Amino acid sequence: MDRIFTLDEARTLLPGVIEDARAVISARADLAEIDHDRRTRGRSELGGLPELKGLQARIEEILSGWSEQGIEVKGIAPVLVDFPSELDGVSVRLCWIEGERELGWYHRTELGFAGRRPL
Repeated sequence: MDRIFTLDEARTLLPGVIEDARAVISARADLAEIDHDRRTRGRSELGGLPELKGLQARIEEILSGWSEQGIEVKGIAPVLVDFPSELDGVSVRLCWIEGERELGWYHRTELGFAGRRPL
């Protein structure tokens, strides 16, 4: 989907993204713990293969939902998403990373995260 977001549209979607990101963060931590415990102790208090597969499926469901909305997923550790947009006729990405409370950054499309600037 080649959706172009206005700043207002992206900011309207952000609370849902943040809520979903919390679920990804929790699942990511559980995945890491289950995997580590299974490799080092042979078992995990959080479960086994079925729980691992369930957590992976939940993360994929959230990421797919974002993608279907036109939101670009750039990473999950940390969670990093971009909203394709235009500012002053220039292709940009409105950029949000895990831990931020609002959508306050952008970067030119071709520059990526290293080119982040405050809105």
